[in-house]
Amino acid sequence: MTERRPLSVDLVLVPVDASDESTEAVAHAAAIAAEYDASVHVVHVLGEDVVQAIEDGIVDETEVAADGQAITETAEQIADDYGVSLSTSVAYGFSTKMKLRHPGSVVLDTAEELDADFLVVPREPLSGDPGEVLAKAAEYVLLYASQPVLSV
Repeated sequence: MTERRPLSVDLVLVPVDASDESTEAVAHAAAIAAEYDASVHVVHVLGEDVVQAIEDGIVDETEVAADGQAITETAEQIADDYGVSLSTSVAYGFSTKMKLRHPGSVVLDTAEELDADFLVVPREPLSGDPGEVLAKAAEYVLLYASQPVLSV
């Protein structure tokens, strides 16, 4: 019988969008990070409509910035409640130039770039809200991630 090694976690990655499920995912990520004395990285994944508007130069930048700030402030409060350190980034969830760029691939690429040890992804209902870009990403991440994944 082989001895099982304990899980070592230094960084928990959690992709978020503008959904309530993302907030719940951040709370789970923070709880895991607190348990393993790790930190949390929140990546705000921008949806196709926002990315297209940015690329076309027709986006209301203050609205996009306000949405991002609200997401960051919520994540900071949750991380603070759990006593864990938090870092954040923003990523385009889609590309008009790269056919294979989608929210699931963005999450996995970010995990590799940051050397994340654990992923927490929101599994969301498909409500059709344009701010909810991660609805289909959870299944992709569960299938292809090399790290442990918790889907909430």
